[in-house]
Amino acid sequence: MKKNIILILTINILLWFGLGSIANSANKEAKLSFGYANELTEFNLWLKKNNYNQYLKEDSNGNLVSTLDVKPFKNRWSQPYHSNPNRDTLVYYHYKNTWSHTNGDRNTYQFGSYKVEPAKKYEFKFSITKNKFVQKQMQKKALLSYLYVEGDIIKIDEISPASRFGEFVDNDTQLRSNSMGKSIVSYVLGTAICEGYIDGVNSNLNDWPLIQNTLYYDQKIIDLINMAAGDKHIIHDFGLVKNNSYDTDTKSIQKTMNFFFRGSESKEKQVGKKYNYHQLLPNIIFNYVLYKTGDDFQTVLNKTFQKAGIENAVYFNRLKDPTAEGDASNMFFASRYDWLRIAKAMMNDYQNDTCVGEYLKTLYKNKIKKNVKGTDYEEPGFSPGTSYGGYFHMNYPGLKNRVIFGISGYGGNTILIDMENSQIVVINSIHYNNAKYKYNVKKLMIEPFKKGTVK
Repeated sequence: MKKNIILILTINILLWFGLGSIANSANKEAKLSFGYANELTEFNLWLKKNNYNQYLKEDSNGNLVSTLDVKPFKNRWSQPYHSNPNRDTLVYYHYKNTWSHTNGDRNTYQFGSYKVEPAKKYEFKFSITKNKFVQKQMQKKALLSYLYVEGDIIKIDEISPASRFGEFVDNDTQLRSNSMGKSIVSYVLGTAICEGYIDGVNSNLNDWPLIQNTLYYDQKIIDLINMAAGDKHIIHDFGLVKNNSYDTDTKSIQKTMNFFFRGSESKEKQVGKKYNYHQLLPNIIFNYVLYKTGDDFQTVLNKTFQKAGIENAVYFNRLKDPTAEGDASNMFFASRYDWLRIAKAMMNDYQNDTCVGEYLKTLYKNKIKKNVKGTDYEEPGFSPGTSYGGYFHMNYPGLKNRVIFGISGYGGNTILIDMENSQIVVINSIHYNNAKYKYNVKKLMIEPFKKGTVK
């Protein structure tokens, strides 16, 4: 019995630390998930359940094993930024990103969800020419999907071929946001403000007992959504200063505040000015929306995403902790066309001067400079915006004098929205680095806004 208790505790500890926040920096690796081990049994069972029998065989003991050449990375849940994994290993991490958090995989924290079902689907128009350059990038890099739209017309539509990852992604696959979820939380916040649950971005967080006696209490919302809360002495992109293996994504807000923030004070000179990107702040804001909307939280989520005309269900991860302790996570999942629909809904709001559109314009007016180039916190090539506002990246080199809202997440996931010229690029990807898996940012992300295509 004693051995069983120890084993259970050990597994739980690994799961608690197994999803350690993924650092956004291109220059420095986070130290994550000490003692964590990837174990492939659940992956093999998933392959069998989903009829990928061509990748399975039985070993001499009758155990199910995969014929894929999977080489997991030690001591971490995700693949490291600078790594160059083979194709089969990327398939494994795509499985982890997309399915392992809900199918009972013992190597991944099992989340619930805050889900929105579709109502009336928005139909895009298509005027597509197969794009050879994008197709070549699909063959060599870790790209899953590429979409480019002008107005309501999709001009480029490419999905990973079967020889690469196409067996494991289709139009209905709910693709993981990573840090793109931060921007999605901001969009939900805009709805909550416009529905009257929150006064505005300049209102203070001084009515929420969960963060009382912490540096975040009585701060303005705008400073938290600009990643300028004066908290770098406690937390930054590589984790918590006192314990960078602690995973804020699998801990409630209450636990994190109790463990690290009670009695803390902000660096006042940095508040509202010093950019400090990390994973905790959008979870704080998302759970503040949950607190302020109460029983209407689902209604706010529905209003945010159903107006976009989503085709499939979309969802945020939800912790196992009590809702009152802050169980909402900014990790978001949507199918490839629904990512585009949500981006287009943002653009429509901006152009039509809706209340949420005015909210987005307020974010743009109140953006701050990042000033991270050349530091340990310099952001990767697919997220080159030099300013930040309301959980959106802004001011992209090569797109001067354009109102660009950028949405970026680990692994090369990114969306660029030209709010005034009605152009959108959506890229979903498993992995990105500075070498083998560095896709052509200039051509895939910048060129469409200038030339209307990728050449």
